[in-house]
Amino acid sequence: MDDKKTVGSPDRDRVNVNEDYEVQYWTEKFGVSADELKAAVKAAGTSATAVEAYLKKK
Repeated sequence: MDDKKTVGSPDRDRVNVNEDYEVQYWTEKFGVSADELKAAVKAAGTSATAVEAYLKKK
């Protein structure tokens, strides 16, 4: 389970699509829908850098 009290770099290096607040954060950050975010994580993995690169290629 994700510790909601501990946020910062380690927490922001990975995209966790199983937590609603994480989905909200990343969809706003990348400007995509939840479905687009989940598809990107499925294709690129949970690394925020990889997900961002994948979304920019689309």
